[in-house]
Amino acid sequence: MLVGSKIRLFCRVLFTFAALVLISCADAKKDALFRSIAASESGLTFENRLQLRDSLTILDFEYMYNGAGVAIADFDLDGLQDIYFTGNMVSNRLYRNLGGFKFEDITEAANVGSANWSNGVAIVDINQDGYPDIYVCRAGPRGAKDEDMANLLFVNNGMENGKLFFTEEAQKWGLADTSYSVQSVFFDYDGDGDLDMYLLNNALVDFNRNTARPKDKADKVPSVDKLYRNDSGKKTEGKPVFTDVSLESGILIGGYGLGVEVCDINEDGWPDVYVSNDFLTDDLLYINQKDGSFKNEIASYFKHLTFNGMGNDIADIDNDGNMDVVVLDMLPPDNKRWKLTMMGNNYDQFRTRLDYGYQPQYIRNTLQLNNGNGSFSEVGQLAGIDATEWSWSALFADFDQDGLNDLCITNGYRQDITNLDFMVYGDRVLTMGTEEANRKKRIEELNKLPGIKETNYFFKNTGNLSFEDQSEEVGFDSPTYSNGMAYADLDNDGDLDLVINNIDDPAGLYENTISSEMNRYIRFKFKGPQKNKQALGSQVEVFYDDSIQKKYFTPYRGYLSTVEQALHFGVGQLKTLDSVKVIWPDGKMQKLENISTNQELVLAYEDAEETKPNSRVPASGTWFRSVDSIGLDRLHVENDFVDFKVQALLPHMHSRNGPGLAVADSNGDGLEDLYMGGARGQAGVLMLQEKGSFTSYEFEETEHEDMGALFFDVDNDGDQDLYVVSGGSSFPVGDKAYQDRLYENDGSGNFTKRGALPNMPVSGSVAAAADYDKDGDLDLFIGGRVRPGEYPMAPESFLLQNNSVPGKLKFTKDTQSISGVFKDLGMVTSALWTDFNNDNWPDLIVTGEFMAIRFFRNDKGQFSEITEQTGLSHTHGWWNSIVSGDFDNDGDTDYILGNLGLNSKFKASAKEPLCIYASDYDKNGQIDPVMCHYVDGKNYVAHSRNDLIDQINAMRSRFRTFSDYAEATFEESFLKEEIENAHVVKSETFANSYLENLGSGKFRLSELSRPAQIAPMYGMMVGDYNGDRNLDVLAVGNFYGGEVFSGRYDASIGWLFLGDGSGSFGLADVSQSGFFVEGDAKSLVGLNAAGKELVVVGRNNEGLKTFYRPMKNRMYIPKPNDVYALMTFENGDKQKVEIHYGGGYLSSTSRNIAIPEAAVSVKIMDGNGRETEILDTL
Repeated sequence: MLVGSKIRLFCRVLFTFAALVLISCADAKKDALFRSIAASESGLTFENRLQLRDSLTILDFEYMYNGAGVAIADFDLDGLQDIYFTGNMVSNRLYRNLGGFKFEDITEAANVGSANWSNGVAIVDINQDGYPDIYVCRAGPRGAKDEDMANLLFVNNGMENGKLFFTEEAQKWGLADTSYSVQSVFFDYDGDGDLDMYLLNNALVDFNRNTARPKDKADKVPSVDKLYRNDSGKKTEGKPVFTDVSLESGILIGGYGLGVEVCDINEDGWPDVYVSNDFLTDDLLYINQKDGSFKNEIASYFKHLTFNGMGNDIADIDNDGNMDVVVLDMLPPDNKRWKLTMMGNNYDQFRTRLDYGYQPQYIRNTLQLNNGNGSFSEVGQLAGIDATEWSWSALFADFDQDGLNDLCITNGYRQDITNLDFMVYGDRVLTMGTEEANRKKRIEELNKLPGIKETNYFFKNTGNLSFEDQSEEVGFDSPTYSNGMAYADLDNDGDLDLVINNIDDPAGLYENTISSEMNRYIRFKFKGPQKNKQALGSQVEVFYDDSIQKKYFTPYRGYLSTVEQALHFGVGQLKTLDSVKVIWPDGKMQKLENISTNQELVLAYEDAEETKPNSRVPASGTWFRSVDSIGLDRLHVENDFVDFKVQALLPHMHSRNGPGLAVADSNGDGLEDLYMGGARGQAGVLMLQEKGSFTSYEFEETEHEDMGALFFDVDNDGDQDLYVVSGGSSFPVGDKAYQDRLYENDGSGNFTKRGALPNMPVSGSVAAAADYDKDGDLDLFIGGRVRPGEYPMAPESFLLQNNSVPGKLKFTKDTQSISGVFKDLGMVTSALWTDFNNDNWPDLIVTGEFMAIRFFRNDKGQFSEITEQTGLSHTHGWWNSIVSGDFDNDGDTDYILGNLGLNSKFKASAKEPLCIYASDYDKNGQIDPVMCHYVDGKNYVAHSRNDLIDQINAMRSRFRTFSDYAEATFEESFLKEEIENAHVVKSETFANSYLENLGSGKFRLSELSRPAQIAPMYGMMVGDYNGDRNLDVLAVGNFYGGEVFSGRYDASIGWLFLGDGSGSFGLADVSQSGFFVEGDAKSLVGLNAAGKELVVVGRNNEGLKTFYRPMKNRMYIPKPNDVYALMTFENGDKQKVEIHYGGGYLSSTSRNIAIPEAAVSVKIMDGNGRETEILDTL
């Protein structure tokens, strides 16, 4: 009886729990942004069903599963948006909107069906009679007849006998193209007022489209897009209205297009064309030359691209008034699918593609952020939208009406043909047998493949370059094979609903349930000029609360589809807009003021003003201006050593980390000079300043890879000697080429190498000087960077005591670096002598790869590590650099630290660190650095199976299939004793960060703003660059030495962080700062020349980049033993400025101190504790 009662009680509890779960799920769906409406309710019964058969498979027709499109327009002008679907093996269908999300199939009556393979669909009023017409792109498998692939133009005749009726007239209009078309876009490219047409093509070819060939040959493939000019109104003499003008217009470059969109990218008032190309072919950005022609300028705007370019969209994601670009690819987001589809890194192949002229391309979605000056920074990984499986359509729109454009993405593929087990098995079984037998075997295996049936993605734009995956929350919870997608207000309630074309499932219909009282909207439709009544190419800007939203009017977006012909803005709770500016396609403008929201306005061209807006002219920098022709134009030439050939599992190379820069008055003429280190095979060079220009003098040695360099007076004879760190990874461990060099200055800028250093053939990074033992001379810390071929084992770092006397230079190793706290420091990248506890003894902070921010307190010449006491023991990262400054004006020293940044595939936290377990797993005498990371709470090996086998051949037998490997966690991949015996390094943060000094030996680490995270941060300088008496930070970054899948980190164009005096920073716009630095920027220094401050950037494998700004401040030239300045301002604020030898990343900048006009006291503290007021001496 007791047992039965317990069972009944358990059942009641279980039933109650289940009911609560069901109620919770029901409530969640009820509150979802989108309500999915079944075909049985809506009457929208279209289904793009494919008829799979052995005679026609993906093996024969590679576009078998590319799907079809959807277009939305009010075809019958009844005020409701109707829907047209294209089909591949089924007829296209037209559904009339009856209201209330009820639809009626009127295809046959309207005469708009199609019996053959259709792709994209564009809606255009081809004859400007006010009725939307339909243009359909068609294709077909190999052997298809031209007439079956001819594109179709259904001209809308309006209502006849109460019914909508179309006539097919493509031949009449000159648009019955048979080029294997994918999609079309209509726009006025030549400024004559009528609508022309760009046709996106993707023809079948008989060769591997991923095989690299010289670009001059690769661009001349049969698959080339076309441009048709509209010649209506001209004397056509009975000829078709549209004329193919591709050749004379410059549309000449071959490619395999899947996405196309029109936008005025460079804001010169003329429409440009972006094409996303599949396979190896680069995407295209055809910039309108304003003379009827286009020029592909994609490499001038974008630094890297997607590999398999799919659908795209262009919109302003951050409300800065600049148009940003998303292009989709097919990167899986989960560990299993990633390992089932990724072959592995092949650096030689990547390098060959670059040598042939291709741009860098990577398998992931890209989000190109418009910097407003003609450049873009790719931030897809930072934004979190880079991996969405085999994706097709991307649409930006403000679906929740909060004022920010969200992102919808469709995905899925009918058969998983990229499964590597299938691909490798096929390669093996097809080596024998007849062609017929092999085909049969291949098809048998093909038919066993599952589909990639996934839920579509909805990313809510949360601002600050962040998108949050809310797919399930908004109602995207059903797996589909989805392709074309379009949005429209289908029920006239002011928000955007969605329609999606699915393979082998009914089309998706999603009602947007947002309340217009919760978040409001404003919508615009257009009555354009006579030859462009749709007003395609118009722009609308809305202004409110010091904010701007901007949209460009083209309905051809995403993939194969056309959205509603209206512009929709979400505005949150705002009830009134300050103003609205309309720029019509011909440049005329219209302005509206005090506009109420929650309404739809029809904008009329007849209300436009004659005034044309000026084309955007890049603003001249307020603070920095680029300068050349002064002799600072040296080119750093990197060698071609490839680290991955030594250790296949490296996350990045260590042979491409220079150049270092150092500044000093080397010849005693009162002018500051510059040293730039050389790569292996290139000499370092000294650039001497002479009357504002520079003359170069090369050093003799070329066998070293120069890293950090430092000018300082070694022997107290009054001149600046030079220390150069040798580094890189192109020599074996212990090679003599890693020995550092010390050059003695004769006082006139002539340098002689001296044998004053102990033997230390270690690949190093940084040199920093301070009199840490207070014996009157400058000692050194030398950071060890890497053990080549033995990554990530820690190299030696050195604390060098200066025992020099005049006439004899000599350094010896301090025992603390041999057996004390500096032993096995790690892979050091930067070091800073700094008095972080204000006891007037120089302490040391050291940063590095897979290192915590390590603090070493100087106890009168003896060092103790106090990292744990500072609260920073869990700060392991890939730190690159550190600089100091009193950023909160509280009289102590804070720090800025450069890290990898967050725009990367690598993710880490203290709870889920990214680790490398290094050991000689296969006992072949080589260190195998196996990286692991967390995915959905589980720890997995981070490498592809092929890469792991390249490094550890024994893994081939441990994981015989890709599937076996994809399922295994890290702990299941290695034996327990292998893991226990491995050398482990970890990273817990990758964020570029601000380190605040809290006093009492405590520090607080916080991430810099999201724009600061777009790239690795390297060289940094501190100063008051905008004259507000608060310290700012100038920084450069990027890194081109990543492994092939991660690719180049190239999003930085330089940063100017404006401090507010409280420890917070705002990012200056590049048009305001003028500080624009692209490329693989590493070092950053300042020096004085002819009354100006020069800022010089060292870039790997590129030339120096130099800027100047007028010097408005007085300048103090420190004495060799000066350590900091304490400035007091008229309002009582105090600011401490340390005076360093070395800092940032490989950057030994000028030690001169700028004294602001507002300073009322400047006290200089030297290394002996002597304080001197110097303001009256300036």
